[in-house]
Amino acid sequence: MMSSRLTIILRELMTAERPITGTNLANLNQVTTRTTREDIKRLDTTLSDNGAYIESIMGKGYKLKIINDRKLRKFLQSVFREQVANEDSIPKSPEERTTYLIRRLLLGEHYLKLDDLSEEIYVSRSTVQNDLKNVKEILNEYGIQLETRPNYGIKLKGNELKLRFCMSEYIFNRSDEEIGDDFIAGTELSSLSKKELDSIWKIIMIQLEKNKITLSDIAINNLLIHIAIACKRIKSGHHISLFQTELQEIKKQKEYQVAKKIVTEVEEKLEVNFPQAEIAYITIHLLGTKMLTQTNAGEEVVEQVLDNEMNQLVMLALDKIEEELNLDIKHDQELIMGLGLHLKPAINRYKYGMNFRNPMLADIKKNYPLAFEAGVIAGLSIESKIGIEINENEIGYLALHIGAAIERRKYKSGPKRCLIVCASGLGTAQLIYYRLKANFEPNLNVVGTTEYYKLHEYNLHDIDFIVSSIPISENLPVPVIEVNAILEDIDLSNIEKYIIDDKEQVYTYLKKELMFLRKNFHSKEETLKFLSRKASEKGLVNDTLLEAIYDREKVAPTAFGNFVAIPHPITPESEETFLSICTLENPILWKEKPVQLVCLLCVKKDSTEDLQSMYELLGEVINNKLIVQRLIKADNYDDFMSVLDPLID
Repeated sequence: MMSSRLTIILRELMTAERPITGTNLANLNQVTTRTTREDIKRLDTTLSDNGAYIESIMGKGYKLKIINDRKLRKFLQSVFREQVANEDSIPKSPEERTTYLIRRLLLGEHYLKLDDLSEEIYVSRSTVQNDLKNVKEILNEYGIQLETRPNYGIKLKGNELKLRFCMSEYIFNRSDEEIGDDFIAGTELSSLSKKELDSIWKIIMIQLEKNKITLSDIAINNLLIHIAIACKRIKSGHHISLFQTELQEIKKQKEYQVAKKIVTEVEEKLEVNFPQAEIAYITIHLLGTKMLTQTNAGEEVVEQVLDNEMNQLVMLALDKIEEELNLDIKHDQELIMGLGLHLKPAINRYKYGMNFRNPMLADIKKNYPLAFEAGVIAGLSIESKIGIEINENEIGYLALHIGAAIERRKYKSGPKRCLIVCASGLGTAQLIYYRLKANFEPNLNVVGTTEYYKLHEYNLHDIDFIVSSIPISENLPVPVIEVNAILEDIDLSNIEKYIIDDKEQVYTYLKKELMFLRKNFHSKEETLKFLSRKASEKGLVNDTLLEAIYDREKVAPTAFGNFVAIPHPITPESEETFLSICTLENPILWKEKPVQLVCLLCVKKDSTEDLQSMYELLGEVINNKLIVQRLIKADNYDDFMSVLDPLID
């Protein structure tokens, strides 16, 4: 079996369009160039009997030459079989089978029959057919098609270079853990040594300090990633291009001079020449990055730093979040500042066709589902305003800012604060005041009473809700609870919902008649269709629910890991808030993740409910493997709820 070093070298040579230097390959394996020369000799000897050889080009490096494609594929098949034998396992999960099928198809010289594939991995033909749906989605991202021919089977069709690139990712078990750093995992940075990456980092930090430019940690890491990838691609003969009009526009920016200084030092350290277009792309990272160091910036300071257009964009996003999720974070100045400063360079990146993978995405979705959902809402509102698509990676970054604001709100929250509005005179207002104090102290702080016409004198941003004995049609920034002048039990019950952070409210959303356990559905589509129909039969939603759920799935899949998916419509579609639960006998594939517990979440239109407890409960479920497995095994409603009880109490 080939050593891991030889495998890595072969993988790189297969995907390179131009020669790769020995230094580059040495850095890749963290060895000396002398060791790499010996590795190249051994690999060349192995390949010479298997349809290929390695050409050494003076002053340029090494290039793979294929003289017998069929022979080389057979050799790769043997490498693949050795890997499978080494792994000592037949693929069991949908994810493992998907990877296996992609590898088999990449290495297949002829058409492969479904029956043969099903025998290889000991599953039914229908299981293979289901797995192939996910295979198609993944291969589409590489520009590779799955060709089906009656009576022959299936085969891959696509550009040879794209096929080889896909091989490099799948045949050689390339994984995010290879590099080990949270921010650079999964990129093409593995050709640079840690010492070189540290050098780039130091150059960036020195120039930012000298030129008084402050970037967020994420922005700095994105800049590091871009420069490191640029070094590799430039050395391999790949160059980006910009229209001259765009280039001239960017060169006018003062940040272009800073980018030039960074590039000059990187060129000297890493012996690479950056063309102007590459410098322009680095400039884009630096555009719009002015940031304050104050942690308690007020509204007037935010307005000074963020231009009016950006401030309006952020507030549009926060208004939409508040309208749909009622998180009470729209006046968090730190959040407004953070989103604005993040969006300025992000929009520049999109404008010039740049995009970044978010290495934290899976963890963000799993650990902060509420913040991620708020990020989706923010992304959609920004898209509608500026016409730039905000993808799942960027939504993850927005969710980080929003998640921090949610945590700040929890940390700062003491007793809820309310204001009483009463038109019946001081006596009635005082009666309401003392009744509230008697029932809800110390969880409620009644800050005062007022007549309706004086309501504008109060700063409602410091109020959690209003208790009013008269109807208020005006659109206020806080919820209004309308009560009788003489408080009745129903009034106290309604007020209590806003005061007590009681997880038991979750019980009202989990309806026995909408819980379907241990079903034998075989796909996401079948499951969603069933749940939508059941909700419609109960009169809770109309026929547009399913379409709205699929619209939300297009933005980002709602499978959060740990066999849990929480699908929901892209906009509220129901007259009341509810959760419909479906557990499955066997996992189904949801994008790339296996799912066995589906929680369909529908939030009431124009809801002012505080759903924080429900979202927290869902977050706890997602993060607890034991709980999920016990919920999946539950046979009836009572069993299911008994598993949740410890989380709700």
